[in-house]
Amino acid sequence: MIYFPKYCLVYKHVCTYTSVTDAPIKLFLYSCFLRHPRSRNYTSEFDSCRLEAVPVEFGDYHPLKPITVTESKTKKMGRKGSTSSTSSSSSSSMIDPLSSVLDGTDPLSLFAATADPVTTAANTDTTRKKRDKDDSLVVGSDFEPWSSKRGEILARYTTTEKLSIVSALLNDFGSQKELLNLTQQDYMNRIEDLNQSLKDAWASDQKVKALKIVIQCSKLLSDTTVIQFYPSKFVLITDILDTFGKLVYERILSMCLDNRGSLPDNFTPESVNDTAKETCLNWFFKIASIRELIPRFYVEAAILKCNKFLSKTGISECLPRLTAMIRGIGDPLVAVYARAYLCRVLLTEMMERCKKLGNNALLLNSVMSAFRAEFIAARSMDFIGMIKECDESGFPKHLLFRSLGLNLAMADPPECDRLQILNEAWKVITKLKNPQDYINCAEVWVEYTCRHFTKREVNTVLADVIKHMTPDRAFEDAYPQLHSIIQKIITYFHDFSVLFSAEKFLPFLDMFQKESVRVEVCKCIMEAFIKHQQDATKDPVILNALLHVCKTMHDSVNALTLEDEKRMLASLINGFIKMVSFGRDFEQQLSFYVEARSMFCNLEPVLVQLVHACVAFCFITIPSLTSIFARLNLYLNSGQVALANQCLSQGKIGVCFNCIIILSCQKTEYYYDQSRGCTRVIRKLLESIKAG
Repeated sequence: MIYFPKYCLVYKHVCTYTSVTDAPIKLFLYSCFLRHPRSRNYTSEFDSCRLEAVPVEFGDYHPLKPITVTESKTKKMGRKGSTSSTSSSSSSSMIDPLSSVLDGTDPLSLFAATADPVTTAANTDTTRKKRDKDDSLVVGSDFEPWSSKRGEILARYTTTEKLSIVSALLNDFGSQKELLNLTQQDYMNRIEDLNQSLKDAWASDQKVKALKIVIQCSKLLSDTTVIQFYPSKFVLITDILDTFGKLVYERILSMCLDNRGSLPDNFTPESVNDTAKETCLNWFFKIASIRELIPRFYVEAAILKCNKFLSKTGISECLPRLTAMIRGIGDPLVAVYARAYLCRVLLTEMMERCKKLGNNALLLNSVMSAFRAEFIAARSMDFIGMIKECDESGFPKHLLFRSLGLNLAMADPPECDRLQILNEAWKVITKLKNPQDYINCAEVWVEYTCRHFTKREVNTVLADVIKHMTPDRAFEDAYPQLHSIIQKIITYFHDFSVLFSAEKFLPFLDMFQKESVRVEVCKCIMEAFIKHQQDATKDPVILNALLHVCKTMHDSVNALTLEDEKRMLASLINGFIKMVSFGRDFEQQLSFYVEARSMFCNLEPVLVQLVHACVAFCFITIPSLTSIFARLNLYLNSGQVALANQCLSQGKIGVCFNCIIILSCQKTEYYYDQSRGCTRVIRKLLESIKAG
């Protein structure tokens, strides 16, 4: 068969544009072209077969769809301040439907053309301040602002990988452009440029351009290629969304101004004029026409507060729909952050909705874990009420009380509610049968009890812990939590006479059966005593308890104990010995030193401290030391002290004779220098004896 290109081309267009689908008819048409060759003007016939160019209707063209072109041309519209429209060289110039189809009556720009800019700016600024004040009153001054979290997130979630950004914004919307191999700082700078472009476009009354910027930025949140940077990307993009939401809200609010001034603080939709309502609806209709799910969700969430201009229940009606939209997001990470943004822009409404749900335990736990402790503590009874009403099947209540307790350990609830809070929480905690669940929750609430109550309440809590953890030696699996409880108690109770007088404190210590853990607990107690005990004590309750604690530390020393560990234990015991004083009751003081010498005989630094405390130990204790240097110094010090206090029996020749024996066995320069001092001591002792 002979192939005729021109005929085939006409055939192609006839078949294509006349919707011919039947194969026999196509064959018939093809044969007709072959049977009747004649002289024809193919160019004119080709032009006649082309589609007729018709004006683009508003419903057939989507203004937000990105256009990929090879050459861009900018065409300015006649109306002042209208958005520049860009078209490709292969398509006819298209009129922006958002600015021309309404024939200059677009409510987004109509009011701006007639309003006094100075008056509008002043009223808008006043209104903004009032709105910020109202927002702080709704959530409370103790609510942590987003600005403080923003910097923390940007500093924490960083990356060294190269990033990319696809944008249709850098060439005045003429084409899409992909920027590759951007560093994190370059990426952040690009996003900041887009934020500034949004503000500039809004200031120049290019509302469509501003909307396109927000849409394109929202699309970036669907990219999770560099997953560790996604939280920071979320912060940067939502900054742009927040800026857009504020601009739209303030614009509509400024349209409500009249001779009476701005709207009242708690305005109703009835007080909003028709122009403002029409503008608000126009924005929501534009956003509803966005084809892609993620940008449509984020942009609508950004202006969610604008529903207040249309209906009293507008926000609460939109929440279920927006929540359902998130289910259509396939990437779980993107979906989670979408929910986070929804909670961030309408917090109060989400909490109200949370109260109405029965299965809100997981959401409550997330709120208590993420919000500032001061915010949670101020509303403790409200949270307890929600915890009691929530369904326990999906998330256990004791975990909710644990999260609440963590907040109350860092911030104080109202004083009038403190006891009721403890009673409500402990009713749930004490009913727990699983020892691990119980101790995990009780550990948190012990700190709350120590923080706000006395020895009586703490003793009650300790008794309950002993009751739950003693059966089947459950305490052996909970040493970290039990150790944490001890640390919390000694953090808040610095009066050790009160602490050791608690009936259940020492029995609580007895649960530490593992030696290494028991020694660590004793070390914590001794460190706290040395740090907080300011005055010397002779309280028998303190002495008996701390002697028991020090004895536990001493008995842990063996041949494998490191020298550093020995020095540390000896330092703690010496700190305790120094804090004991019976005043002028020398018999009691000597009795204490004798008991201490018998209990701590394996730690030489402790024996040295006791020799310094009691000169009578110079006869037996000094010779038992293994360090020659320590013995020499103690002999010299003992002789000097005895001489100064006229204790000639303790400073007799036998002591000094021992010094001479030690010195005679050593030939070093150190001992030679020390021997001269020893000789002076001997001479003075002899003179004192002769004089006596």
